[in-house]
Amino acid sequence: VKHQPLQVYERQLCLSCLTGIYGCRWKRYQRSHDDSSKWECAWFILLCCSFLLLLIWSYFWWQARNDYNEFNWLLYNRSGVWKDGTVPILATTLTGFTYSAFLIVLALCHVALGQQLNLYWLHKIGVLAVLLTTVTGVVSIDDFWQDEWDIVIISLQFTGPFLHIGALAVVTALGWVVAGQVVRGERSRLQVVTLMVYVSVLLVLYLVPLFISSPCIMDWSKLGPRPAVIGRRGAPMLAPEHTVMSFSKALQHKVNSLEADVAISLDGVPFLMRDRTLRRTTDVDELFPARQNNDASLFNWTEIRSLNAGLWFLRDDPYWTVQFMSKRERNRTANQTVCSLAELLRLAARTNRSVIFNLRRPPPQHPRHQLWVSDALKVIQRSSIQPEQVMWTPDWYRDKVRAAVPLLQQTSDEKLPVSQLKDRGISTLTLHYSQARAQDIRQFSGSNVSVNVYPVNEPWLYSLMWCSGVQSVSSDAPHILKKVPNPIWIMSADEYSLIWITSDLISLAIVICIFIFQNYWFFRWKMSGMRSYNPEQIMLSAVVRRPSRDVNIMKEKLIFSEINNGVGSTDELSVYTGNGLDAYACEDTVMLSSHVTKVKPGLPV
Repeated sequence: VKHQPLQVYERQLCLSCLTGIYGCRWKRYQRSHDDSSKWECAWFILLCCSFLLLLIWSYFWWQARNDYNEFNWLLYNRSGVWKDGTVPILATTLTGFTYSAFLIVLALCHVALGQQLNLYWLHKIGVLAVLLTTVTGVVSIDDFWQDEWDIVIISLQFTGPFLHIGALAVVTALGWVVAGQVVRGERSRLQVVTLMVYVSVLLVLYLVPLFISSPCIMDWSKLGPRPAVIGRRGAPMLAPEHTVMSFSKALQHKVNSLEADVAISLDGVPFLMRDRTLRRTTDVDELFPARQNNDASLFNWTEIRSLNAGLWFLRDDPYWTVQFMSKRERNRTANQTVCSLAELLRLAARTNRSVIFNLRRPPPQHPRHQLWVSDALKVIQRSSIQPEQVMWTPDWYRDKVRAAVPLLQQTSDEKLPVSQLKDRGISTLTLHYSQARAQDIRQFSGSNVSVNVYPVNEPWLYSLMWCSGVQSVSSDAPHILKKVPNPIWIMSADEYSLIWITSDLISLAIVICIFIFQNYWFFRWKMSGMRSYNPEQIMLSAVVRRPSRDVNIMKEKLIFSEINNGVGSTDELSVYTGNGLDAYACEDTVMLSSHVTKVKPGLPV
């Protein structure tokens, strides 16, 4: 009797790692081609939902880079402690996104290879943790920073065409998995549902460009001049905000104007300060600890001038830029003091720059509560700056201001109809970028009303505002916008239509080829399995589909029984992988070895 093994055992390390990492099924007999349970399918759907939600959350924070400082400032106003709250959020978001994407890839590989989904319990806890953390973050931001959701809609005007191409590429690649399921599936209803869902998503992506609108889809000939850059509080990323050093840095980076927030001291001196208190940007807690929470306007100018306004920048490093400062710049930063409005006007007059400022009214108990506008006007009139270089923003006593200094540029931060702006003599409109729609900007520009947009710190937003036709932008990062000589991208409507249609046609051709190839490959595999069929081969679960646990037990018994029966080193024990008759157990089916007996001629059998 001669043993002739009919199988060859092949080590499949990639498949073992795939099923081991996803479901802790490292051994061959633990794997199964049975249909995944409804419970495991539910976990797969939950994993997909968690990944999609985290994808949107990641995109939100990617675009919100323009307003990271605003977010930290809001946190400071609530907690009273300055810290960069974006760091832990970005770290957890990146970790969760990487983890979810990895599990999604493993799950899709399981589906493509026909392996049964069985997510390990530790991964299930991880998926739930990621989902709950993301939902908590979304709810918290919606309550704390609700207006920032506008950045997602605005950014889609810039990224929409590219996101469409990326999504089309991903869905097209998923066609391989879907085609495999449809071709090899056993349940016709599941095949139809899967195919209909996939085709619906594909058709939606093919038609999405019809609804994509972007100011950057235009002819180069219609592009307006480059928007002027206004140094918002100087260059606060490079030096302490509202200091002479900060405004000097902004001028070094070729800003056209300077913007500041102005408060009135107890003795009527206008000075530059954004916060209500002096705690964040000065050392008031050391010099006046009992008054550190008082309104900044309740200090006289002598007290304010004695405060240091630069050490906080070196200590907190709000923009992560201190490491790039030279020793000389750090020493200069450490000696900065609070800047007055008169100093700012002298600097602007000397460099021939315009000034735009927001004037904050002192509290009711302040002795200059009724005279705050007069105090600011006196400083403007006594300075050497030309009145037409000053943009007056406060709406209080605007008529009296126009009568006192008629050459001031009247500016408003309230979005009003053109007729009302003209009645008030307003020539410049300052808007948040969420209010600056392209059609409104064109309407204001057509009526000779200039539009200034704030805050614009990212090149993509600057490019979008440029294409929209704004005249100027207020920025915390003039050193970054200086490096944007042209919009990042701009294309005509015909060029975009060509890209769109070409992408759709290529995607459609690839999907059709995938389905044809999958059908052809499955037909070849099925026919080769039928031709190689041997009636003497006994296949487990060929007639009756046994539960996976029972089949695994039988596999183990057969394997160890063959070993105990003395299979030699030249005989190879393996698992049959190539018959093709059992669609749900084509890899893990165990076959019994055939024993061939040689009989001498002439002897009865």
